[in-house]
Amino acid sequence: MYVVQMASECAPVIKAGGLGDVVFGLSRELTSRGHCVELVLPKYDCMRYDHIWGLHEAYRDLYVPWFGGAIHCSVECGWVHGQLCFFIDPHSGDRYFNRGKVYGDWDDQMRFAFFSKAALEFLLKSGKRPDVIHCHDWQTGLVPVMLFEMYQYHGMEKQRVCYTIHNFKHQGTWGVEVLQATGLNRAEYYFTPEQLMDNGNPMAINFMKGGIVYANYVNTVSPHHAWEARFTEVGCGLQPTLAAHQSKFGGILNGIDYGIWSPEVDDQIEMTFSIDDFENKVINKKALRERFLLRESNQPLVAFIGRLDQQKGMHQVHHALYYCLDRETQFVMLGSASESSINDWFWHEKLFLNDNPDCHLEIGFQEELAHMIYAAADIIIVPSNYEPCGLTQIISLKYGTVPVVRGVGGLVNTIFDWDYDETHPLETRNGFVFYQNDRVALESALGRALDLYHNEPQLFAQLAKQGMVYDYSWKTPGDQYVGVYEHIRHK
Repeated sequence: MYVVQMASECAPVIKAGGLGDVVFGLSRELTSRGHCVELVLPKYDCMRYDHIWGLHEAYRDLYVPWFGGAIHCSVECGWVHGQLCFFIDPHSGDRYFNRGKVYGDWDDQMRFAFFSKAALEFLLKSGKRPDVIHCHDWQTGLVPVMLFEMYQYHGMEKQRVCYTIHNFKHQGTWGVEVLQATGLNRAEYYFTPEQLMDNGNPMAINFMKGGIVYANYVNTVSPHHAWEARFTEVGCGLQPTLAAHQSKFGGILNGIDYGIWSPEVDDQIEMTFSIDDFENKVINKKALRERFLLRESNQPLVAFIGRLDQQKGMHQVHHALYYCLDRETQFVMLGSASESSINDWFWHEKLFLNDNPDCHLEIGFQEELAHMIYAAADIIIVPSNYEPCGLTQIISLKYGTVPVVRGVGGLVNTIFDWDYDETHPLETRNGFVFYQNDRVALESALGRALDLYHNEPQLFAQLAKQGMVYDYSWKTPGDQYVGVYEHIRHK
């Protein structure tokens, strides 16, 4: 099967969040099964060019229709750790992807509307006719709209679209100008509740809604999050649209790449280890303490790794920090803030606790430190307000680091409470879960984890090893996505 992935990110060359990991991981899994997979991405000036091999010009003069004229682009291609990637490079005064960052500008919607148009134009003009175009998040929500309203009449009538939503919070909305720019036009046709009109703002079109309406199959990144999106406020206003298209909507859990995230092969940690030599994990704990100037002791080490963002439950992270210190437990945090208020808040805490030998707050993100923390920590907390899938808890399991999670989204599908999960026998449980979004609930779950660590160290080690056995690789998601592709290509 021939699959083209269209996305705004692909790790490690373009990574602003988990989307990049998923796009690369799924592509590599599909390639390993013998499918032909190509990726179409924007050519950002801030990409990690050191991860691209053999970058060269693949298509010199791509003229992309835009606002009644055309923008001259070139397309370069290269290999990113074995995956063939094509990079759209517009030569325009708007400098769409030469901003020194991936997201965060006032015209992001128009930037990615242009990328979607250019990606389809590239397929059309280069003669590429994939069986399936797999699009991701709002940035490519207009791809299936333009494919089925325009490009199918120019030789692309057989292409089918799988559309994956990673985060319903960010949907991409803009006014009538985007219809004029892309050539869709016909505002009276698209500005209807059945088409692209935003469910909360009748003066805006919604990119993500367009993807849901027009794609052949739509999924989010865990089964439980698919249910939440349909029936709770997590759908962020798209619940009626999902209900109207429920027959083609589902949830497929993300995987992770164990070639990168496994303590058995990780070259960024002090000492590799496995279930068979689990005792070597403590060497990584000692190395992290030395790195962060924490005192050596018999205390457990609790960690948080993730964006410092409201989604991640920062009020609970803050409370967990002081709860751990009160219980003579060490705490480390790694993450960068997306909001200045959260950044200022945790910088204040960092300076206030700077001389405390039992905690370290690393504000900013370094991949190497993430590996070290996963390998060193005894417990990791994931107290998210909502979590479409979550990779943190999946990675931590592999490193024998026990997750304490809030029971939302993909966390429900991956973590099973040691004390209370009646759907799994004790020998297959792998963490601690709380459901209410308050301090009492957090303390209950984290407290149970710390009590087990102190009072039943052998059982705690058994729990950690039970987590290491779980297979959250791309194998099962790969099977499911191939099944989706086969289904829609024969419709």
